[in-house]
Amino acid sequence: MNPHLAPVEVPDPAALAHVQRLCDLASPYDTGPEADALFAAAMAEANDWHARRSPFFGSLLQDPPEIPAPTVGEGVRTPLVPAAFFKRHEVLSIPREEVFLHLTSSGTTGQKSQMFFDEWTIRSAQRMVARIFDHYGWITPDQPVNYLLYSYEPAPSLKLGTSFTDNYLCDFAPARHTTHALRHTGSGHEFDVHGCIAALQRYAEDDVPVRILGFPAFLHFTLERMSAMGLPPLRLPEGSLVVLGGGWKGHADRQIGKEEFYAEISERLGVPDDRVRDTFGSVEHCVPYIECARHRLHVPVWSRAAVRDPATLRPLPYGERGFLHLVSPYITAVPAHSVVMGDLASLHPGAECGCPLSTDWFTVHGRAGVSRNRSCAVAAAELLKGMS
Repeated sequence: MNPHLAPVEVPDPAALAHVQRLCDLASPYDTGPEADALFAAAMAEANDWHARRSPFFGSLLQDPPEIPAPTVGEGVRTPLVPAAFFKRHEVLSIPREEVFLHLTSSGTTGQKSQMFFDEWTIRSAQRMVARIFDHYGWITPDQPVNYLLYSYEPAPSLKLGTSFTDNYLCDFAPARHTTHALRHTGSGHEFDVHGCIAALQRYAEDDVPVRILGFPAFLHFTLERMSAMGLPPLRLPEGSLVVLGGGWKGHADRQIGKEEFYAEISERLGVPDDRVRDTFGSVEHCVPYIECARHRLHVPVWSRAAVRDPATLRPLPYGERGFLHLVSPYITAVPAHSVVMGDLASLHPGAECGCPLSTDWFTVHGRAGVSRNRSCAVAAAELLKGMS
């Protein structure tokens, strides 16, 4: 068994029994009345947990109740905390000595979300990722792969969530060789586009699959540079996989449509469309949202999603655009179990996808408004300056 699929126990089995049961559900896209009832009970436990340990969250529960979102559960309390709140405040529901991991959401400048994790929270989130990878058959302990990571090369002081995630994803298949696109220079990171091209050429001649993980903008820039240099398309070995994350934030002027981008990957690298998947997640909400084969971001059983009107915060019906509201009781370290993201999204019923999954799915339409807030992708995009 992959170690990330191993059992993990909540901090207080008596107080968080339903949270434990919910997060122990092994099938990542289960639906039905039993799952809904378990989710509601787990959210009630999470609310009580944080209200007892965080004066900030306790005061939120004393406010008039927010309008419940039917997609989350009628009557389920979900006080609305903006993700941006964690860029200005450190709010804990555990003693600092119980902090197991500290991650930030951006580069060395700009506003950072300071997120703290106890061992249960981070292990639980990692197990969610492992179960989704297992669902798609992407855990291959007997099949080595070559990695091209479009993320930050680890450095002693680096605490970025994206770097942590991308290196963690390397645990699902043993590495024959690993290349980082954003190389550590001793005083920061710089994008090594020619190193990426050389790695792809070398990996295409190898006899093991390739896994490409990380920021999509950097992969697009690599393929764009290969084309400009007149290099012929490559055909990566069968079983290769592209899992992207972090978005195009900070580099929207060069963003291309998803279908065009996926076609570019298939044409230049020979990776089939259904082996190219985008993801959504954040350091404030670590539940993984990974595209299905039809490229929809389905909501796993451990969380629920809603979309709220930017002006009134009322929940919106399927198909309408508003702030993405993500809810999950898994997190015990910080009262971030009901977070309103800065992303505009639309929510859709599972039946509208056409894949075998029946859970709701959402489409992200971009960031809302103009903000000084920065993310890992924003900081990374700055490394592209002067590379065009």
